[in-house]
Order: sequence, then C-alpha cells, then structure tokens
Amino acid sequence: MKSSSLSKQLIEHGACMALLQQIETHILDAGRMLCAVIEAGRKVLICGNGGSAADAQHFAAELVGRFEKERISFPSIALTTNTSNLTAVGNDYGFDHVFSRQVEGLGQPGDVLIGISTSGNSPNILKAVQKATGMGIHTIGLLGRNGGVIAPEVNCAVTVPWQRTARIQEAHIFILHFWASCIDACRLGDAS
Repeated sequence: MKSSSLSKQLIEHGACMALLQQIETHILDAGRMLCAVIEAGRKVLICGNGGSAADAQHFAAELVGRFEKERISFPSIALTTNTSNLTAVGNDYGFDHVFSRQVEGLGQPGDVLIGISTSGNSPNILKAVQKATGMGIHTIGLLGRNGGVIAPEVNCAVTVPWQRTARIQEAHIFILHFWASCIDACRLGDAS
C-alpha cells in the first residue's frame, strides 16, 4: 500500500469537509429544529440504508445514552434496528415501505424524522419522509451529491455537495456529532 494513497484520501476528505461551510446555514437550521423538538418533549426518528443505517443507530445512541455531557436521556429511535419489523414489512409490503410503516406506527405530530441518504434518491427514505410530512412530523434530509428527489420533500435539506459516498458519509457523521453537541448545549442551557 502506498502512502500517497492515504495522502490523496486525506486531501479529498479535507476538501469535502471544507465544503460544509457552504451549507452551514442548513446545518444550523436543522440543529435548531432538533433542539426545538427535544425541548418540546417530542422524539427523533432516524432512518438510512447500509452505512447510513449505521449512522442512524449511532446518532440514536448519542441521544438515548449521552454524547459528551451527562444529561437526561432523549427519546430517539433508529428505524433500522428492529429486524422483525424490517423483514415483516419488507416481505409483506416491499422494501420501499420498511421505514414509512414504522413512521406511521411510531411517529406523532411534532416529532422529527431524519432521513439519511448519500444519493438523495433512496425510495424507502423518500416514502418515510412523505409519510412523516402527511402526519405533521418535521423532516430533515441528511443527503449527498445534489440532494436527489428527497431534498425538495423535506423541511430542511442538509446536502453534502460531493460525489464519493465515503466522503459524504464522513461528513454526515461529523454533522451528526455537531447536532449532538447542539442538543447537549440547548438542553443544558448554555447555548444561544
């Protein structure tokens, strides 16, 4: 393995992360939305596929457990974790409905759904967003590339403008950690 390969990927990673300054307003708006939902005693639902499913679980764990500060547990559910739900709904209704059925059963008006999709075109994320919207649930798209078909469907689209999936996912986990720090701060009273 060549060290130049590592250097090239580090440079690409840095360039992708630097682009987050261009979408700072969207990142901050979504962070405020998450704080408001949690302050109101509502819950956070999160879904994604593959690596984005892992990110959904990671973020839910930061909220239910803790991020960096001791605080109460916040209601958050990764819709990616219940294999019985996923396989039953996938078998009976089709994979495109594995998240929207859970949103229908678990979501309530005033909650928030974060749909994570590096392409912005995942049919099951789109259906979950559309179901949430119809139920009065706030929606955030954590997306990549140009935001795809999901971006215009959500209340707040946070789109990492990069093409390579690995770099988009690295930016997504950074954004999720930033939101976790915002939530810690707003609930602890030391954020504006």
